[in-house]
Amino acid sequence: MTAAEHAHATVTDPFRPPRRVSRVVRVGGVAIGGDHPVAVQSMTNTDTRDVGATLAQIRALAEAGCEIVRLAVLDEEAARALAAIRRDSPVPLVADIHFDHRLALMAVDAGLDGLRINPGNIGGAAQVDAVVRAAKAAGVPMRIGVNSGSVDKRLLARFGGPTPEAMVESALEHVRLLEERDFFDTKISVKASSVPATIAAYRLLAGRCDYPLHIGVTEAGTPGRGTVKSSVGLGVLLYHGIGDTVRVSLTGDPVAEMDVAWELLRALGLRARGPEIVSCPTCGRTEIALAELARAVEERLRPVTDVFTVAVMGCVVNGPGEAKGADIGIAGGRGKGLIFRRGEVVRTVRGAQNLLPEFMAELEKFLEERKKETP
Repeated sequence: MTAAEHAHATVTDPFRPPRRVSRVVRVGGVAIGGDHPVAVQSMTNTDTRDVGATLAQIRALAEAGCEIVRLAVLDEEAARALAAIRRDSPVPLVADIHFDHRLALMAVDAGLDGLRINPGNIGGAAQVDAVVRAAKAAGVPMRIGVNSGSVDKRLLARFGGPTPEAMVESALEHVRLLEERDFFDTKISVKASSVPATIAAYRLLAGRCDYPLHIGVTEAGTPGRGTVKSSVGLGVLLYHGIGDTVRVSLTGDPVAEMDVAWELLRALGLRARGPEIVSCPTCGRTEIALAELARAVEERLRPVTDVFTVAVMGCVVNGPGEAKGADIGIAGGRGKGLIFRRGEVVRTVRGAQNLLPEFMAELEKFLEERKKETP
């Protein structure tokens, strides 16, 4: 397996229900839907007109595992910056367009790989025709994105508010505008800030079309709360086979979304990126600075994309046995620690002060060995 394959390995779980079958859409070099891996994406929060700052954030996102990046295109100045950003971007880019169809045309001309647009709010039939023609000619897919706060007033009145049914009907109305023009290179999202509403909307939508679905809980909040809300909402959907591309929406630096997204996919047995760190919650048997040790290991492994398991355990009685599947690990006890590989003890370290440096040295040796093994 190559280093790139290690970095984005797909794993399976026999207990997970089958995945929903969808058609395939390609955003640049990333295939979405079908039996392709669930893609991870995010959105920059820089001023798109600032090419340098936007590219810096795109590169940081890509380094953290982001596979598709969306950019807000608010005006013509932002649209004019797209060509330079696209030229130097390491990942496919999607232009987020609202209300002005001319910005969509400029984004396609700039070479962007996708559009996030709702054709019902960019003007009349002539404007929709123009965008569809441009997207078809360039092979650019579109994402129809409906949030609970953007449902048409007519549908709000009909369904009694931004219900899951209203969001789904709104999305499908936009989709029909594209289908009428023989455009089917589409993916759809129906997000709400309510987790139950988000789940209900996607489950309803999943049964009414075969387009690939981009899933997320919108306005999920700050990293602590937003991680919980996103993990619950996306976890339920992905476990039941719904979702072809994901975004974990957190207030703040979007790079923080990557750790959550990848750990979520790993937890569900869908994909893995980088090492998994197994550490016990501590208990009365813990006699070492376990939290400090675990944090140091996590920080050292942050840039590593290879897939393996590291265990940091607080008890020499049960540690190696509980983490016997780990590729490498340490279990601490009173004044000593056991370093093990695959459940087998390979070294005993004496002195609590020696646990961290000795295990880090063993970890470096382990990483060097894996580097030699991986072409």
